[in-house]
Amino acid sequence: MISASKWIAGALVVAFANLATFAHADDADSRTEDNSFLLLRDAVRQDDASKADFYAARLPNYSIPSYVDYYRLKSHLKDASQAEIREFFKRYEGQAIVDRLRNDWLLELGRKRDWATFDEQLPLFVLNDDTQVKCYALISRALKGQKVADEARALLTAPNAYGEPCATLIATLYQAGQFNVEDLYAQLRLSGEYNATGQARRIVTLLDGAEKKAVQAVDLPAVAVAKGIGAGKLEHQIYIVAIGRLAKTSTKLATLALNKAAPKMTAQELQQGWAAIALQASYSLAPDTTDYWKRANGAQLSIDQAQWKTRIALRNGDWRQVENNIRAMPAALRSEPTWVYWLGRALMARDGISSQPTGEALQLFRSISDQSNYYGQLALEETGKLISIPTAGAPITQAEIVPMAANPNFQRALKFFSMRLRFEGTREWNWGLRNLNEREHLAAAEFARQNHILDRMVNTSERTRIQVDYTQRFPSPHNDVMHPATQTLGLDKAWVYGLIRQESRFIMDAQSHAGASGLMQVMPSTGRWVAKKIGLADFAQDMLSDVRTNILLGTNYLNMVLGNMDGSQVLATAAYNAGPGRLRSWRATLNKPMDSTVFIESIPYFETRTYVKNVMSNTTYYAALFEGRPQSLKARLGNVAPKGYTEQEEQETSFVPR
Repeated sequence: MISASKWIAGALVVAFANLATFAHADDADSRTEDNSFLLLRDAVRQDDASKADFYAARLPNYSIPSYVDYYRLKSHLKDASQAEIREFFKRYEGQAIVDRLRNDWLLELGRKRDWATFDEQLPLFVLNDDTQVKCYALISRALKGQKVADEARALLTAPNAYGEPCATLIATLYQAGQFNVEDLYAQLRLSGEYNATGQARRIVTLLDGAEKKAVQAVDLPAVAVAKGIGAGKLEHQIYIVAIGRLAKTSTKLATLALNKAAPKMTAQELQQGWAAIALQASYSLAPDTTDYWKRANGAQLSIDQAQWKTRIALRNGDWRQVENNIRAMPAALRSEPTWVYWLGRALMARDGISSQPTGEALQLFRSISDQSNYYGQLALEETGKLISIPTAGAPITQAEIVPMAANPNFQRALKFFSMRLRFEGTREWNWGLRNLNEREHLAAAEFARQNHILDRMVNTSERTRIQVDYTQRFPSPHNDVMHPATQTLGLDKAWVYGLIRQESRFIMDAQSHAGASGLMQVMPSTGRWVAKKIGLADFAQDMLSDVRTNILLGTNYLNMVLGNMDGSQVLATAAYNAGPGRLRSWRATLNKPMDSTVFIESIPYFETRTYVKNVMSNTTYYAALFEGRPQSLKARLGNVAPKGYTEQEEQETSFVPR
C-alpha cells in the first residue's frame, strides 16, 4: 500500500513534469518556437494576416496550440466562416481563449448586424466585460422594441471608449425616440470633457449641425470661442464645450467669454457653462473654484462633475453641501465605498459628532467596514475599532497544491509569464480560479508563491472573504536587503513595502510605459541622479533590474522625498508617484493644515489619488503584520500642512476669536 506522503510526492513529480513541458528554458528549439509565437502575436496586432499565416505555419507542435489557432483565426476573422469559429469553440471548449475569441466574434457580429447569431452567442460570453459588446447588446434589444435608455445612460459615461458600437447605440436610441435632444447634448458636453473629438463630431452630425464647429470646439477652443456663441440650442451647446476646453488652459479667458455670452444664454445653459469651467478649475484646485460651482448650481452634472463638486465642498469643510451633493449623485455612484464613507462623515459633522457615530452614519460605516480597502479601513475606525490582521486558518499542505500544479490554466499562465506575456498569463491564471472554493484559492496563491509570481499570489488571496491569509496578501520578499536598507535610512519598512506592493506588485522585471523599472519602479534619470548623490559609481540603467540596486536607489530616493515633504508619508507618497513638482503645486493651495483624508480625496490626478489611498492602506496592514498589534490608519494619515507651517502657527489659528 502506498503511503500518503509517497503519493503526494509522486503526484507532485507528475504535476511538475507537466509544467516542464511548458518551460524548457534551455532548449534551443523551444526558444525558437517562442520567438515565432511572439512574432505571430505581433503580426496579428499589426493586422498583417500574411505574416500571421507565415509564423503560425512554423508552429505545428507548439506547447500552447490553442493560442496559435486563435491568432491564425483572429487574423482572418472578418472572412472566417461560422463553421471555422464554432469548430474552434468545440476544440478548445472551456478554455480562456475561447471566451477571448467569442469577445472578438461578438464585435464582428455586431459590426455585420447579425443579431440572431449575436444574441445566441452573448449569453455564452463569460467575462462580458467589453463596453462595446455591451453597446451592441443594447442595440439588439432596442431594435426588438425593448426599453434600454436607462441602461444606456448608465453605460455611456466615457466617450473615449465608445468606438463605433456605442456611437451607433446613441444614434439608434435617438432615432427610436428613447433618447431625446437633452441626452445628445449631455453626450456632446461629455465628449468635451474627455477630449473625444470624433464622438463630438458624430453627435453634432446626428443633430444636423456643422461637424467643423464641433471639431473646433474640442481641438481649437480659443478659435471657437472667439467666433462667438452663435444662434440656436445646438450652437450654444457647442459653445459650452469650447468654454470647458478653453478653461483647461485658462479659466480666466473662459470666464470672460462665458460672461460675454451670458445675455444670449438660457439660465440652464449658463449653469452648464459654469459647470464646465468649475470642473477644470477643480483639477487645478484654483482659488475661485467654489464660486464657479455656486454659479453652476442646478446644472445637470456628469459623473466627474458630481464628484469634483463634492471634493471641493470637502476642502471647504462645507459638510451640508457634501451631504447634499452625495445624495444627488446617481445611485450607482452614491453606493461606491468612497461616497458611502464621506456621507457618513458629513452626517457626523452635521450632527456635531466628533467620536462615535450613530443612526444613519453608523449604518453607512458598518456597511463597508468589512472591506479590506482604504475606505473600509477608515469606516472600521469610525465604528471604534482598529485595523488588525485576521487569524489565518490551517496552513496549506502540499497535497492541496498538487491539483493547482496540474491545472492546465495555471500551466499556460506560467508559460506566458516566463515569456513576459503578463496579459495572457494573467488571463489564463484568472480563468483557472473560476469555480474554486476559498481553500483552493489559498492553495493556488501558495502555488504562485512557490513559482515566484507574487502578483498572482496577492490577487488570488485577496479574493477570499472567510478563509484569509494576510501573509499572502501582504508579502515581504527580499527582507534580507530591505531591512538593512530601511534601518540605515530610518525609513518605515512597512511604508516601503506598502509602496512596492502598489508600484510593481513585486514583479522584479516590471516596467512602466514611462520607463520606470523594478520593484520600486525607479526612472532611469532618477536612478542616475540618486546614484550620484549617494556615491554609487558606474551606474548603468540595466542595474535597475537588480534587486539590491533597485532597493538601494528606491529607498534613498523615497527618503529624500520624505525629507522634502517634512516627514509626511502622505505627501511623500503622492510625490513619489506624481513627481515632487506637482506635489509642491498641490500643497501650495493649502493655507492651513488639512485632514489628510480630505487632501488625498482631492488630489487632482486619478492615478495619484488612487495610488496614495492604496499605499497608505497597504502600509497599515504591513505595520500590523510587522508589529503584531492593531493599527490606526487615521493616526498614520494625520494632517498635511503648507510648506513651512509651524506648530505655533497651528495653535494660533486654532484660537482665533469667532
